[in-house]
Order: sequence, then structure tokens, then C-alpha cells
Amino acid sequence: MTVIERPGGRPGGRPGGRPRLLPARMRAADVMRVGAVGLRTRPLRAFLSALGIAIGIAAMVGVVGLSSSSGAELDRQLSALGTNLLTLSSGTTLTGEAARMPQDAEAMIERIGPVEAVSSIGKVAEAKVYRSEQIPQAQTGGLHAYAARLDLPATVGASLRSGTWLNAATERYPAAVIGSATAQRLGIGAAGPDTQIVVGGIRFTVVGILEPVALATDLDSGVLIGWPVAEERLGFDGHPTTLYTRSQEARLESVRQVLAGTANPQAPNEVDISRPSDALAAKQATSQAFANLLLGVGAVALLVGGVGVANTMVISVLERRSEIGLRRSLGATRGQIRTQFLAESLLLSALGGTGGVLLGTGVTMGYALYSGWPSVVPAWATIGGLAATLLIGAIAGLYPAIRASRLSPTEALSTP
Repeated sequence: MTVIERPGGRPGGRPGGRPRLLPARMRAADVMRVGAVGLRTRPLRAFLSALGIAIGIAAMVGVVGLSSSSGAELDRQLSALGTNLLTLSSGTTLTGEAARMPQDAEAMIERIGPVEAVSSIGKVAEAKVYRSEQIPQAQTGGLHAYAARLDLPATVGASLRSGTWLNAATERYPAAVIGSATAQRLGIGAAGPDTQIVVGGIRFTVVGILEPVALATDLDSGVLIGWPVAEERLGFDGHPTTLYTRSQEARLESVRQVLAGTANPQAPNEVDISRPSDALAAKQATSQAFANLLLGVGAVALLVGGVGVANTMVISVLERRSEIGLRRSLGATRGQIRTQFLAESLLLSALGGTGGVLLGTGVTMGYALYSGWPSVVPAWATIGGLAATLLIGAIAGLYPAIRASRLSPTEALSTP
């Protein structure tokens, strides 16, 4: 539309003045309204184009959200379990044979000032584990029997799923606490006086089942029995194979430097020292690398969605030449035509981006709730996702908008 301006700055001035035609200005609401015309008249095409954008954004937001939620869960676990746990295990001798830890290694480590707690397990090598005597001897299931100290759960942060831990009475009798993986392989759902397994040819009553132990995964596939009963009835030699120590966090590295020499003064090179929390952090780093790969896949999907938007806009320009010609004949400028089609592209992308953010956030929250994780979706992921869609929409709609604005009214109206 146009308005007539006469001298004096307002329509309808003094007679005799030369009128000047000015293009009507389009307000933001007008731009949004005319930009939505193509979406309303072709809803299915608009939906499919927006869907391509939504899939890409949902993939990106979901990957970032799940990665962040997993990292938050790891931080929560480490905060609960502590990062001050060091593990000592028997290594190998210079000749390649399995080394043995001294029997008094645990007592010697307790003398280190910053050490707050020490516990140990000893592998009973000859004691094979079976569900019953009818199981063939070759089918051990990869399970191992360990003599365990009574303070082991407190030191490694283990908790019980069922039953109770060993005590001063049961550690002297055929009683066992099994790990979570052991319970699964043996088909044991709950501990009780009627639940028994065979360890080294002797029946042991299962008095407890552990939850998975994040900082001592060897216990998951183990059968833990009392130190005295292991020595008396299974021929255990009393040498610990793995020691767990908790120390003051500020002095952890200092303790780490003297642990090997303290545990085995005669051969400190035969002691391997590790920090279980480092393994969890490395696992998280691996997951993050995989998340980055998936993020790249999401970016490719977003690019494909942008191509779909561009294709939709080009076809829209070809199909709506008559509309463009009519608007130009009524006084619409090239800039207004260009703004109309650019706004349509941006609206199309914004719809897809909003849907993708909602979908990705919903997937993250649902999976986090299912896994028992804290749900974390970084604000930069959602804001960045929407910004990316608008950028894609602007790029995808720029050429069709310019092409539409360059159509002359005569050419556009004469096109069948």
C-alpha cells in the first residue's frame, strides 16, 4: 500500500502542492502475519520441513543433556564415595611370577599418619565357586572367593542390597556375602538362611548381597568370606592380595609416594597402586568423546534440515509468483517482499528449533529419571540450539527471498 503525502508533512495538505507517494511501512506484527501465510496454506510441507530441523536440534540437545546428566551423576557418586581411596594390589616379581603381599602390610600402612582407614581382601585361589555340587567343575563362571576384613564396606563405600555383612561371629563360620554380578550369575535374588552356595567344596550360607561397588569393581564378581574361616577350612595362606586405603585428601599424593615401600619394604616394585576414581573419570572422558561424535551427527542432521527449509522456500517462491506480482502491483517494495519470505523461513526454522529443544529436553529428562540421574540440560545448549536454527533459517531463506524480491510485477503476473 501507499500513502499520499502533501507539503506540510501530513495527508491532505494545502491544494496545489505536489503529492509524493511513500510505501507503507510494515510493522513487526505485519511482517509476522504475512510471513506465516505460506505456513498456513501449506501445513504439511511446513511440518515436514520443520521436522528436519527439529530432529537435528533434538539430537544435539539430547546428546549434550545426557552427557551433562551423566557427568553430574559421576560427580554425585564421587562426592558420596570420596576420591581419597587408593588401592594396592600384588604385582609381579622380576622373574614374572605373581608377587605376594606381606601378611603385616595392613598393620604397617595403618602407621602412616594421614591414612584414615585400611582394609584388605585376600584371594583364595583354590576355592572355586558353584551354585551347587551338580554344576560341572569347569563352569566356574569367572567367580572368585576372597577372604575379607570386617571393615571392608566402610572403607570402599559398599552397601548391601539384601541381608547383612559379616560380623565377629559369622566370619568364623561358612557364611558368605556375594557381589552383585555373582548374584546375577548364580541366580540368587535375596540372601537368607536357606540360600547356599559351594565354595571350595564346602557349602556356605549367603548372608548378604552387595550393591555394585563403583570404586572396587572386583568385589562385584566375588564371594566374600571371613578371614578366619578361609584360613581354617579353605587353606588360605593369610597374605592379602588387595588393600584399600583412605587418606586425607590434601595429603593423598604424599601418602601415595610411600605406600609401596610401607606395604612391602623388601620389594616395593612388586606393589601396584591405583586410584579408582581416576578410572571413573577416564570412563567419563571416553563417554564425552563419544558424545562429541554424536554431537557431530546432530549437526549433520541440522544441516540436512536447513537444506530442506531452503528447498521448501525455493518451491514456495515458484508457486507464489502471482501473489508476489499482485503485491508488487499494489505497491509492495522489493524490501518488503524480501522481508516477507525471509520471515517465513525464520518462522519455519524457529518452529522446528523450538520443537527440537522441547523434544531433546524431554528425552534427557525421561532417560535421566529412568536411570536415576540428576537431569541437567545446560542453558547454552537450548539457547545455542535456537540460535543455530535461526541462523540456518536465515541462510536457507536468503536466496529465495532475494529471488522473490527481484521479480517484476509484470513478469510475476504473466507467469501461469
